[in-house]
Amino acid sequence: MKRVINTEKIPLLLWTETLEEEAMNQARHLANLECAFHHVAIMADAHVGYGMPIGGVLAATGAVIPNAVGVDIGCGMQAVRTGLAEASIPQLKRILAGLRAAVPLGFKHHRKPCPLKAMPEPGAGERDLPVVMAEFGNARHQIGTLGGGNHFIEMQRGNDGRIWLMIHSGSRNLGYKVAGHYNALAAQLAQKAGRGAAPKEW
Repeated sequence: MKRVINTEKIPLLLWTETLEEEAMNQARHLANLECAFHHVAIMADAHVGYGMPIGGVLAATGAVIPNAVGVDIGCGMQAVRTGLAEASIPQLKRILAGLRAAVPLGFKHHRKPCPLKAMPEPGAGERDLPVVMAEFGNARHQIGTLGGGNHFIEMQRGNDGRIWLMIHSGSRNLGYKVAGHYNALAAQLAQKAGRGAAPKEW
């Protein structure tokens, strides 16, 4: 841990020397929430997010805050070891060109949907989840796509002497839709409980 800020209701524990002003303002807001518990942790990669810093950690009592879960639900990383120990620059360029041709980036999707038989069929409980059913058709076009922002596919040499693929995939808008749905629900419940609406940026 790099520093502690004790000016708010609960402490801010920072694992970074610097934090952009907007992200710091979000962290201070979190530390003053009625439901915030013990401390707010800010990791080394933290930056401004939707209502709370991405790379921030918040524990809450008596409340569920969808945007504390985040909008990139399902985002993840995977390392895959290839069978290659060596690759020339021309070979690497061909491999990367093949990846770019096969894996849509950003807002791009596959033109042909994934066959239904290759998709998990929504069970009875999932059919009651509006986001799942609304996004199922989109998901068929997004399987095997990468996303935008800080998501990437890169080639690395491991300390085992092998060449690895490192993949950081996005939630392909599903996380954003899930968070948005439950954030709206949380705002309604907060108003009914007399706690007021969530801030607009949430």
